[in-house]
Amino acid sequence: MHAIDVWAQITTDRMARQPWMETLLRWTGKPGDFSVPTVPSTLAAMDKAGVDMALLSAWHGPQGSLVSNEEVSAYIDAAPTRFRGLATVDITDPMQAVRDIRQWVDGQKFVGVRVAPWLWDLPPNHRLYYPVYAACVDAGVPFCTQIGHTGPLKRSETGRPIPYLEDVLLDFPELVVVGGHVGFPWIDELVSLSVKFPNFHIDTSAYALHRLPPDFVSYMKGVGRGRVMFGTNWPMLTPAQCLKGLADLGLKAEDEEAFLRGTAKRVFNL
Repeated sequence: MHAIDVWAQITTDRMARQPWMETLLRWTGKPGDFSVPTVPSTLAAMDKAGVDMALLSAWHGPQGSLVSNEEVSAYIDAAPTRFRGLATVDITDPMQAVRDIRQWVDGQKFVGVRVAPWLWDLPPNHRLYYPVYAACVDAGVPFCTQIGHTGPLKRSETGRPIPYLEDVLLDFPELVVVGGHVGFPWIDELVSLSVKFPNFHIDTSAYALHRLPPDFVSYMKGVGRGRVMFGTNWPMLTPAQCLKGLADLGLKAEDEEAFLRGTAKRVFNL
């Protein structure tokens, strides 16, 4: 299949112990049955589903490091043809965040930056994010974030596209933004942002394809053509689970190719 997974992580023990992980796993049907993945188990899951490459996210939150840039770098070194990285930052330390992006994000090994707003309980138009956006533009890489409702028992409002991401896209017209996790229930807002901003993209992580909202499937075939990328949210969902129902989406051959890999190659310069 030669797919590219634009949202995955090799979670650590300290991330697995976070209280919000229990509620997240309930969404995936794995409460009490979660094992921390490894490089070999991640590669095996990718191979089973025909995924050639995964973008591994580092994570940092108010409680500190959950998956460090150093750890992600080591994972990439273990399988350099299969992994690329998305760096993390501590948005409460703006200058160090900029230094971290300059240190780690080279466009080759680390190809973007990811921050999940629900983790900080701060929407993406908060001033603490703005140095991160400027550093992403300077590095020539996308800023990746989460949109839509949250699986963990955290506020979903931080994932609403309008006005929060709209403010960012207006203030940083050169910034490429990738919103992960589909954006439900605000699909109409995705349509609006996609018409207005050619540098706005979406991924389907955290959803099996047969569970995508019908309005989102229509979006993929219409305004969202060439904007939507495949993602899993591994290890919460496996690539095989997420690809279930691909044929039933009814995508044209060229649109399916763009969804599975072509758009990711272009957006992340792979």
